[in-house]
Amino acid sequence: MVARGGRRHPGILRSATEGPRQALGGDPRVILAMPRAPRTRSAIEIDPARRREFSRRLRAWFRNHGRDLPWRRTRDPYRVLVSELMLQQTQVSRVVDYYERFLARFPTLDHVAEAPRRSVLKSWAGLGYYARARNLHALARHVVRDGGAIPDDPERLRTLPGIGAYTAGAVASFAYERRAALVDTNVARVLHRVFLPAVDPKSSRGQRATWAIAEQLLPRTGPHAWVHNQALMELGALICTARVRHCDRCPVARLCATRLADR
Repeated sequence: MVARGGRRHPGILRSATEGPRQALGGDPRVILAMPRAPRTRSAIEIDPARRREFSRRLRAWFRNHGRDLPWRRTRDPYRVLVSELMLQQTQVSRVVDYYERFLARFPTLDHVAEAPRRSVLKSWAGLGYYARARNLHALARHVVRDGGAIPDDPERLRTLPGIGAYTAGAVASFAYERRAALVDTNVARVLHRVFLPAVDPKSSRGQRATWAIAEQLLPRTGPHAWVHNQALMELGALICTARVRHCDRCPVARLCATRLADR
């Protein structure tokens, strides 16, 4: 992949997904589930040294600048799941209060499963996108019927009602500290700008490339992957936003292909 002026983007050895350049849109405060992760990955490879430096810089930045959010203080799978469902298409500032109230009313997955669906929907009132609450209720009954434990494997998680590729990766990583990739709109924007500015991020090939990069960037251990994934999402929400790139405050600016191409 070659940058403007004939310079090759650093760290990208080969790509079979090149296409027209297109920026990702969307409110940076909103967490949206990406389409189902493609079964076949794109043929793209990032230089190992570049991968390590990217993740190291990202994690160091997050430890100093990451927001203190209630769902980041827990590894409880149910609480992580509730937060991830609430954060889909909803601002973080709105979710905080609803999250605490919902958990006070339904402290465990068993409580959700035992409740009438109308009670779950009533507690969800005001957040909108009520399919999320219906899916949570259906998921709770499914899991409780089968033994009561939310799976820790992304593939098993994706068999549950309302769980797509992003949410499966998020629950596996944030609750169980599994080494699992995840891609939401914030993550996709960051990875597109840093590694794939010449690829159309909305195309199926672009999405495959994004997931392939997300998997390659994962640190070796689950706990480090937890920090890495949280940091990627935080960077897209606060620094590498849809409307403004705050490159002067970005911990990975020196590695960013988009910034290099703009010079």
